[in-house]
Parts: sequence; structure tokens; C-alpha cells
Amino acid sequence: MKCDRRSFLALAGMSSLVGVGQVGGLWGATPSRKPLRLQKGNTLALVNPAGATAHRVAIDILVESMDALGLKVKLGEHVLSRYGYLAGSDEERAADVMAQFTDDSVDGILAMRGGWGCARILPQLDFDLISRNPKVLIGYSDVTALLLAVYAKTGLITFHGPLGLGPWNSFSVGYFKRVLFQGEAVTMSNPKIVGDNLTQVADRIQTIHGGKARGKLLGGNLTVLSAIMGSDFLPEWDGAILFLEDIEEAVYRIDRMLTQLKLAGVLDRISGFVFGKCTRCLPGQSYGSLTLEQVFEDHIAPLGIPAWQGAMIGHQAHKFTVPVGLEAEIDSDEGTIRLLESAVQ
Repeated sequence: MKCDRRSFLALAGMSSLVGVGQVGGLWGATPSRKPLRLQKGNTLALVNPAGATAHRVAIDILVESMDALGLKVKLGEHVLSRYGYLAGSDEERAADVMAQFTDDSVDGILAMRGGWGCARILPQLDFDLISRNPKVLIGYSDVTALLLAVYAKTGLITFHGPLGLGPWNSFSVGYFKRVLFQGEAVTMSNPKIVGDNLTQVADRIQTIHGGKARGKLLGGNLTVLSAIMGSDFLPEWDGAILFLEDIEEAVYRIDRMLTQLKLAGVLDRISGFVFGKCTRCLPGQSYGSLTLEQVFEDHIAPLGIPAWQGAMIGHQAHKFTVPVGLEAEIDSDEGTIRLLESAVQ
């Protein structure tokens, strides 16, 4: 049944007056809140909350891709602005994000790219206004900071999914539509393609510790998460399923960042662990290196919780759309993430 947006927003605004949007770390005290699902004919706003976009043709391709999904597009005022490596000043990028949340004609917000910069704008966002105007918010990589902050401050489920300028292939679009348009409680699993081999070679999963676990999905890019650890812009981790990914980080840096999560008490509080892809994460030029598998054996296996690596989460062409803050069940033997309910209204 189609919900009336104005009625929904009015109710959401009333609920936001009670304990939501005040401080970070509300995971244990505030129920998750769902945005309205996307529908054909909806308007998706494109924003650049982090790195700059240099080429107009990339935006043209994205607009055509959204048209193929049946979505209209609104461009943020500063999508082509530039301040060094950033898409405009912090004030401009924050204003673009807030303008889309408060625009009644906008039904969802898609970050065009990552890079660096989302954490810089968090203090300038009005989370009370965001709470009163809940909408689908999508992205990954550096957008991790924005996704986690919005969830922590408002309880609004956000979505770790494709970036606007990334590839929109059938695998990624399939999960995008099933989660955000159809509202399915999907089970996410890696493609099982043998091809011209005797067994599957690409996109394999590796079990770190077997079993099943339930909890709220929380996480994103490991580098970004570790950079904002200790701030007021993160949710509570008790009982959560932590999912992570990264790109172009030497293995010792992955080790260092997981150590940071351990020392901060995060790893001891989670119920399950999923690592996606660590794209081009090479040993580096040090005297010697642990393998990524050894790092997981050191930090994750001793936790004794269901854990696996290799999920379609991260900097690769084919990816899941993962709802941040939604209850899910993982099976680390099968390598699946099963949503326990719809992520949208």
C-alpha cells in the first residue's frame, strides 16, 4: 500500500522529539526507523558529500542509469564544485545534503562518489531536521561516515550500496531494487559461477568461525570507521553484526585498524562479523607481512562468534545493498546475510 508522504513525515517528526537526534550512540535505546521505499517516478537527489567529480559526462551517464530505473533526478547545487580534492567547501557540501532532506520533492539521496570529506561535514548537519524528514540515503566508501552518523543520531536506516558514479550492473541493480523498491527481506549470497573451471574461483567465501548470528547490521569502510572512532557520530555496538570492507590498504594497516576496534571495545561487543572485499590490499614494502587471513585469525577467530570473509561488499563492480541498522541473520558457513524484515516502509 502506498503511504502518504506528508502524513508519514509528520508522524516521523513527532517521534523525533523524544530522544532522537540528541547524541550519538543510540543503537541500544532507539528503535530503527525505516524510510519510505523508492517507486518509479520518484525523484532521487544526487549529492557529492566527499570527493570532487571532474567530468560532466559521468553525471550524464548516471542520470541515464537512473532514468532506466524509472527515477527522476535532481542534481545537488554543488555536484561539480571543487575545493582541492573536495566537492566544494564543507559548508557547501553540508548544505547540499541538508537541502535534499528538507526538499519535499526529493524521495531519496544518492552519494555520487566517495574519496574523503564526509566526516568533515558531520558537525554541520542538522540531525533533528534529518529526523523529521526521513529518506533513503545510499552510498559506501567514505560515505560510511554519513551513513553511520545519520543512523546513530536519528535511528533512520541508511543503505551501504552503490555510489552514483559506480557501475550499475545487473547484480548490483538486482539487490538495489529488491531492497529499496520491492522491500524484500532478501538473503544476500555471493554469485556461484564456475564458468570454464572445475570449481568456483572468483567471489569465494572463507569461514573464519562457523555458525549463525543475529543482530543489527552496522559497519562500512574500515579506514573511515576507525578514523571517527571515539566520536559522537557512531552507534552502540552491543549485539551488532559488524560488516567491513576496504581498498588499497597494506595488510599491516588492516591489522592496525582492527587492533584499534579491539582496543576501543567494539570487537568484544558484536555478535557476528562479515568482511567484504579488501581490494588491492597488498603486503606493502615492509620486511615481511602477515596475510589477511592471519590477521583475521588473530583478531576475529578468538572472539568465537560467527564470522566470514569475501562478501560482495566493497570496492568491486558487483555489490549488495546492505541496510545499516536493520536486523539480520548471518550464516558464516554458507556465507549469507538474511534480512529479517523489510528495510523500507
